[in-house]
Amino acid sequence: MPIQTRALVILGLLVTSGGAGCAERMHHHEAARPNPYVEADTRQAIPLPSSAGKEHRAVMLQHLESIQVIMNALVEEDYELAKGLTETHLGFFMHRQAMASQQPESFPPAYHDLAMAHHAAAEELARIIPTKDLKQILPQFNNVLKACVACHLEYKLRSS
Repeated sequence: MPIQTRALVILGLLVTSGGAGCAERMHHHEAARPNPYVEADTRQAIPLPSSAGKEHRAVMLQHLESIQVIMNALVEEDYELAKGLTETHLGFFMHRQAMASQQPESFPPAYHDLAMAHHAAAEELARIIPTKDLKQILPQFNNVLKACVACHLEYKLRSS
């Protein structure tokens, strides 16, 4: 089986089986909250002015696109690109940029905690990528995805 296929199969298994544990809060969160995409949407709304909400959505879409490009770089075995994108698009550099351009006081402290867990998971992924060992990389990639999902299950935007 080609490495690209194996990587995607392994990632799919990690995501669906829970994979390696991330932060304890996120693991507890997965079991405790209903899925807003299936059941009643109980996510906490973050009230943002319309322009800030649009900007925040753009950041979230950029994160999603970055994750896809990082996965593709890993499939193509371009570890340098994967590491660089992870650091600049998902790590603490991106967090500092987002906080500088948005209104941090609009976000609840628990949201900030989840965002920090996401950036920390990305930083750890960037640290692991140079090993070129998918058995180390994919569980950490899964931790990044789990951090994304934890936040999206907890919060939604509400434009004011």
